[in-house]
Amino acid sequence: MYEEISSLANPRVRRVLQLQQKARTRKKENCFIIEGIRLFLDTPDDFLEEIYMTADLLEREEPRIREKITRHGCRIVTPEVMKKMSDTMTPQGVLCLARMPRYSMEDLLTGCPLLLLLENIQDPGNLGTMFRTAEAAGAAGILMNKGTADLFNPKTVRSTMSAVFRMPFLVTEDFSAALTQLRGRGLRIFAAHLAGQDNYDRADYTGPCGILIGNEGRGLTEEAAALATDLIRIPMHGRIESLNAAMAAGILMYEADRQRRQAGR
Repeated sequence: MYEEISSLANPRVRRVLQLQQKARTRKKENCFIIEGIRLFLDTPDDFLEEIYMTADLLEREEPRIREKITRHGCRIVTPEVMKKMSDTMTPQGVLCLARMPRYSMEDLLTGCPLLLLLENIQDPGNLGTMFRTAEAAGAAGILMNKGTADLFNPKTVRSTMSAVFRMPFLVTEDFSAALTQLRGRGLRIFAAHLAGQDNYDRADYTGPCGILIGNEGRGLTEEAAALATDLIRIPMHGRIESLNAAMAAGILMYEADRQRRQAGR
């Protein structure tokens, strides 16, 4: 038998709402929310803590869902409770509490690393897209400053399409010190910058390196840009002055991936 929850005032419902709405609560409890069937199925078993599901979804004959429920159990909630707990307009019938992954700098610096270095990225959708693209382009990890958007914001989590569980990351209190450390470890740091003299496709990304991307509106701070080994630019036609930050990151990471594949890295 599964525990059934039908009251909006249930303490578990209140806890889910706190985790949905407050980054401080997520950080304190080392826990965040996963929503939707695909993300639920993609979440590694080791990270799952609690599962909430509507009876309609549980009754479907979907083997992967039933297998996961058999291993972990679940709590049945009414559609009204699910809608209350959900951060989406049209809930898919499953919501989970998951444990936050944790990494160190050493986890990012494996092999000949290609890192994505993010300063003050504010849009959750952009950040999630960068995680997906970094995984697809073969990046070793992502380093973010504390001014970057909360990775475990519900919108960001959905935008990562489960890359949040596969892409090593680190949030640093001292971004400049972290960049200095990376340079000391032999990484070249390529900063996407309007003052860049060389087009991005003329740079050599085949060695250990990081791609530095700044805030969507203001770009990189002077301090971060000064720590780059190379300032590069993406040429643009027309009257466009800058690209979306996630788009720029994707262009640069895929150029790095292209060069590395050609070099057999």
